[in-house]
Amino acid sequence: MSVDRVADIWGERTPHARDTAWPVRVDQELAVDPGEVDTWVQSACVLCSNGCACDIAVKDGRMVGVRGRADDRINRGRLGPKGMYASWQWSDQDRLTAPLIRRDGVLVETDWDTAMERIVAESRRRHPLQHGFYTSGQLFLEEYYTLAVIGKAGLGTPHMDGNTRLCTATAAAALKESFGSDGQPGSYDDIESCDAIFLFGHNMAATQTVLWSRVLDRVAGPDAPILVAIDPRETPVAQVAERTGGVHLAPLPGTNLALMNALVHELVEGGWIAQDYVDAHTLGYDELVTTVASYPAERAAEICQVPAADIRRAAEIFGTSERVLSTVLQGFYQSQHATAASCQVNNLHLLRGMLGRPGCGLLQMNGQPTAQNTRECGADGDLPGFRNWANPAHIDQLAELWNVDRLVIPHWAPPTHAMQLWRYAEQGSIDFLWISATNPAVSLPELPRIREILSRDELFVVVQDGFLTETAQYAGVVLPAALWGEKQGTFTNASRTVHLSEQAVAPPGVARSDLEIFLDYARRMDFRDRDGRPLISWATPEEAFEAWKECSRGRLCDYSGLTYDLLRGGSGIPWPCTSDTPAGTTRLYGDARFPTDPDECEDFGHDLLTGGSTSPDKYKAKQPGGRAFLRSAEYSQPPEWVSAEYPLLATTGRSPYHFHTRTKTGRSRRLQAAEPAMWVELSTPDAKQLGIEPGDRVRVESARGAVEADVRVGAPRAGVVFLPFHFGYWDNPDGPPTAANELTATSWDPVSKQPMFKLAAVRIRKVD
Repeated sequence: MSVDRVADIWGERTPHARDTAWPVRVDQELAVDPGEVDTWVQSACVLCSNGCACDIAVKDGRMVGVRGRADDRINRGRLGPKGMYASWQWSDQDRLTAPLIRRDGVLVETDWDTAMERIVAESRRRHPLQHGFYTSGQLFLEEYYTLAVIGKAGLGTPHMDGNTRLCTATAAAALKESFGSDGQPGSYDDIESCDAIFLFGHNMAATQTVLWSRVLDRVAGPDAPILVAIDPRETPVAQVAERTGGVHLAPLPGTNLALMNALVHELVEGGWIAQDYVDAHTLGYDELVTTVASYPAERAAEICQVPAADIRRAAEIFGTSERVLSTVLQGFYQSQHATAASCQVNNLHLLRGMLGRPGCGLLQMNGQPTAQNTRECGADGDLPGFRNWANPAHIDQLAELWNVDRLVIPHWAPPTHAMQLWRYAEQGSIDFLWISATNPAVSLPELPRIREILSRDELFVVVQDGFLTETAQYAGVVLPAALWGEKQGTFTNASRTVHLSEQAVAPPGVARSDLEIFLDYARRMDFRDRDGRPLISWATPEEAFEAWKECSRGRLCDYSGLTYDLLRGGSGIPWPCTSDTPAGTTRLYGDARFPTDPDECEDFGHDLLTGGSTSPDKYKAKQPGGRAFLRSAEYSQPPEWVSAEYPLLATTGRSPYHFHTRTKTGRSRRLQAAEPAMWVELSTPDAKQLGIEPGDRVRVESARGAVEADVRVGAPRAGVVFLPFHFGYWDNPDGPPTAANELTATSWDPVSKQPMFKLAAVRIRKVD
C-alpha cells in the first residue's frame, strides 16, 4: 500500500496476542505506476540496523521504487521513512562518477589506472605500520572480509577499524566480557513472546522505526508487554512505557552504571534470582553481590536524579515478569562506563536465567546495517570469525587458512581502535589513511581536531565513497564507489539474520563496487601467499562469500551452511547456519553453554574500569568451563561534568528522518522537507530559566566548539540538552556551525574504546 511515512512514521497497527505471528503489512513507494516496473530485484534496506528485506523496482535501468518483502522474518513487509524515501532517491544526484586526484591543491578527474597507481606508489614507499584503514558499518560482508585479509595478511597492519567504533563497539565488548564472544543471544522474534521489554538507552522509535512498529503491534494487542525506558528524554518509547504501566527512568547522562548497580541490587534484595541457573552456569556471583550492596535505590536516585520508587518498580518488573526482552543502544554505549553498564544488562538476564527461550531475549543492538559484519570479518581490527588475537592457536588457524606466515598477522598487541588510529595520524606515525564509506569530518568527536588532522600535508588520505563528502574534500585521491542497489553482496543485522542484496542497476559513470576497488589494490600490490599464489583468490562477491564461509566454519558465527541460492527468494536466515542447522539459529545459549573456554573465547576479558587486559594465564585459572561471567564495577563521576561556566549536559542522538551524516537522507526531498536543518532541544524548566522560547535561535558552546540552531522545547529532562548528530556542511558550507560533534570530547570507554558522545558540558545563549 502507498502510505505517508513522514506523517505516520510507524504506520497503521496490526495488533496481535503474545506467542502469535506478527501480521504482514506490505509498504511500497514508487516513482512510476506499478505496471511500468520492468523488474523487482531482491535486497534489504541499509538505512538503519534493522535490515528490513525489500525489493527494488527497476525501470529503464534506473531504480524507481521499493517495497517490503512480506515473507521476511525481520519486517513482514514493512518499511520505515528512511527505507521508503531515501533508499534510491539519491542515486542520480551529484554522484561521484570518476576518480579524483589532487593536483596543485585541487581535486580533478582522472582515470582508474592513474588513481590506483598513485595509491599503490604511496603505499609501497611506506612501512606496513604507517598504514591505517578506517571503514564503515555500511559495506557488504564480502568487502569487509577482503579488506581484513588485505590488512592482516597482505600488509600486516593492526591499524584497521570502522566507524562501528562510534556506534556499537560496546555491544561487542559487553558480549565478549559476559559470554566470551560477540554475537547477539536474542532475536527480534522475542518481541512476539515477551511479557516486558526493557530499552536501555535505546530510542527505538527513532533508530529502528520498523522494529518499534513491531513493539507497538504487541502493545496494541491482548497480553500486551510492559515497557521500561531508560533515557534522559521523554521519547515516544518513554511515553509508551508510562502508558503500559511501566516506568520511564531518566538518569543524568554519565550515571548509567549507578542506575544499573541499583537495579541488580534490588533484584538480589527482592529474591528474584534463578539461583540454580546462576550456580550452574555463571561465575562471579559473590563479587557482583558485594559490589552492588552499596547501591540501594536511594543512593542511585541521588546520583542519577531519578525517583528511588521508580528504580524499585523497574527492578520488580524485571524480577517478576515471566519473559523479558532487553535492548541496549547508544544511550549506554556512548557514555561513561559504557561496557560496565552494558554488562549489567547481561547480568540481569543471567541472574534470572532468561536467555535462549522465546521472549527471554537480550539484544546488544547495532546502529548500522552491516556493523555485525565489520566485527565478524575483522575489519574493525579484531580477528575474523570472532577469533582471539591473544590465542596462538587462533593465529595459526588464520595463517593456515590464508597460507601465510603467522608472523605477518598482527597479534603482538591489541588491535588499534579508531580513536587511537586517529591519534597515530595526529602524531604522524600513520601517514597513509584509507577511509571507506564513512564521513569522519562530521561523525568523529571534537571536529576542529579532526579537520586539523585531515588537512595535514604529510598525511596521504584516500576516500572511497559515492559522494564528495566533507571528508572527501581533504583527500589526495577520491575513489567513486557503487552504492546500494548498484552492487551485490550479503549483510547481517542485529538479529544475526543474513540477507542477500542483488545488483539492480549499473553504478554511475565508471564507479566501482568497494569489492572491486579492494581487489584491484590487492592485485596491484601483488600480495602473495607462501606458495607464491595471489593472496586473494576470489574475484566475485559470491566467491568472496564462499571464502568467508570457510573462515567462519566451526566458530560461533558459522556461515558454512549458507549459500547465495539459499538466501534467494525467501526470508533472511540467522547464523549460525550449518549442515546440522540449515534453517539457521533463532536464539543462542538455549543450552546455557557459553563460548568462554580459553580455547574458544574471542577475548580473555578486561578490567572494566581501567581497560587493562586479563592475561591468558589468569583467565585460564578461572576455569570458566562454558559458564558466563557476572561482571561488576564501581561507579565514578564522568571525566567531564557541569560547572558554573558550563552548567548543562549535552547529549547527541538520532532522528527518525535522517541517517548518519545525511549523505543519502539529505538528498531525499521528503526527508529533507521533514527535517531540513539542525535543531537543539531543551527541557521546559531550562528554557524558562534561560528565557528561551521554541523557535529561538541559540548558540550552544562547549570547551571545544559551538553549534547554532533553532530551539525545540520539552523532551529532555532538566539539565540536559539534546542535539541530533546528522547535520554537517556538505549542503551548507558557508553557514554557521551545525555539526553536533563540534561540541563533543575526545574521550572513550576504557574497554570498548567507544567515544562518549552522550556527555559534554555546555552553555547556551540566544543569538539575535
